[in-house]
Amino acid sequence: MTGSGDGNGSGLRTLPLGDGLSARAGFVVLGAHRLGELVQRRPAGITGNQWSSAIREAYDVVVCAEDGTPRLAVEIGPETPAGQRAERMKNAVAEAVGLPVLRIGSPTLRAAEHGRAVVAYVIDARTYADSVAVVEPGEDPPVGFRDILGRLPDGRTGAVNDLGALARAAAVEAYVEGRLVDPILRGLHVHWTDGPAEGWSWLEVRPGACLVERVTVREHRFSTGLDTARFAEDLAALAIGERLRTMDAAALVPRDELRAAIRGLAARRSELATGFAFDHLCAD
Repeated sequence: MTGSGDGNGSGLRTLPLGDGLSARAGFVVLGAHRLGELVQRRPAGITGNQWSSAIREAYDVVVCAEDGTPRLAVEIGPETPAGQRAERMKNAVAEAVGLPVLRIGSPTLRAAEHGRAVVAYVIDARTYADSVAVVEPGEDPPVGFRDILGRLPDGRTGAVNDLGALARAAAVEAYVEGRLVDPILRGLHVHWTDGPAEGWSWLEVRPGACLVERVTVREHRFSTGLDTARFAEDLAALAIGERLRTMDAAALVPRDELRAAIRGLAARRSELATGFAFDHLCAD
């Protein structure tokens, strides 16, 4: 697994792998590391102020090759305005040393609870994409990682790599138990031009009141091998599944407010890299 930009990594340290959380597809997954632990010295073009700010910042998960060379740094968690300046500094250093970064912004998902599973999923997706990258003339395009069919935990046949599959099953169960008025987990996804992919997912809990999640995904010098926007939507569905366990009624969003927000996305379709394919959700 290499980044889409594939810098030579000459500014990166070789990390000890003794504290590896897990190994997968020839990579070792480590826990949180400060950027200063990953980079040997201040890169050319980085100011002293940028450097001193960035090296104190941490990544939640670091994926290394078997020799300890960092191949991917991952962040999972809330996006806050207060952290944007530090994020820019950190991105500048990572870019300078060729460190690929995957940033998942979510108010619900956390590295401690979800990081290992999400990173394993990304490694599998990228490994699969690399394995089917070459298509011989006359061959059909390979099935995408997300669309591989198999047996689901409930015995049905479906997309085995759908991160939201358990949440969808939990929604049906909650509906049967009378905790939801609609069992269908709905969603949308967009990709902003020169910006993040964004996925939304929601459930109608009470008439006119919805549980809503929004997740952003940013890839820097890295590609998951997935449709990034669809990946963001699946992560949003995963987050809905987490929130179903506690069901905070105070956090429900009026359906009209949700629809207005979707219409707001539709009105900005010119800013989207792949257009807006969800006009049917804007109707009353």
